[in-house]
Amino acid sequence: MLGQECCPGLLTAPLDEEQATELSKVFKALADPVRLRLLSMIASRAGGEVCVCDLTPAFDLAQPTISHHLKHLRQAGLIDCERRGTWVYYWLLPEMTDRLAGILTRPAGQPLAQTAQKPAGAAS
Repeated sequence: MLGQECCPGLLTAPLDEEQATELSKVFKALADPVRLRLLSMIASRAGGEVCVCDLTPAFDLAQPTISHHLKHLRQAGLIDCERRGTWVYYWLLPEMTDRLAGILTRPAGQPLAQTAQKPAGAAS
């Protein structure tokens, strides 16, 4: 489980194998531009939820493809949904985005770990 209670911040301690595996699933879901846009559209929607019928026209993709991308976001724990009649409505699960923020945020006032200095004239 990814969470501030169980997992140190990425910048304060190394992740163990299980944490890295779970976190990689979430980042993999976010690594696709369509999925990232879908998540943004869902998260920024006034009222907190959006019908798939309002998401599909924003893309030059077939509805089954949009559903496939939404499935990946659901499986990563980023969104949830509910069928209401013909349509499916989606909303953000803020717990996961809060966890990601916590894992990626350096605690205030703490310096980054020291890095090895590159020799003078070394290529970047």
